[in-house]
Amino acid sequence: MFERKWGIALCALAFTQVALAQLAGDDLDWKEAEVPTPPAFEIARLIPFEVTADSAIRFGLDPASISIGKDGVVRYVVVARSTSGVVTGLYEGIRCARGEFRTYARHNAGSGWAPAGNSEWKSIFAFGQSRHTLRLARLGACQENAPVQSAEALVRALKYPVQAP
Repeated sequence: MFERKWGIALCALAFTQVALAQLAGDDLDWKEAEVPTPPAFEIARLIPFEVTADSAIRFGLDPASISIGKDGVVRYVVVARSTSGVVTGLYEGIRCARGEFRTYARHNAGSGWAPAGNSEWKSIFAFGQSRHTLRLARLGACQENAPVQSAEALVRALKYPVQAP
């Protein structure tokens, strides 16, 4: 009986290691494409989306800024507006396959675009600054672990969100 439990445990461990090795192998082959310069955005064409009902910050996505790279990264400009009138643009990318996001650049009205400090891939599930990114992924930027099929599909998903029952 004791040997049987160990045998089952070893088989489970071997299966887990094979699965993790396959995931890691796929990830090792991935390379991010060259990131285009941040696109211009217009406040007038933003598609608003709600992150939390009680948030003092309102978010909108510029549909003209959406691109889906051959590397599987959905890139876009999202604009955050506070109730006091401060407007900040963020040029970001979501890597749906890994549940990660990256901020490439920030835009302030006075200084324009500036590269984001500490621009590395981070989990969209981490609490804090990525809440809008997680919401955007769930609204349609990601289809499970894959990027949305097209910019038009993401625009439709944002304009006409599916209501959960």
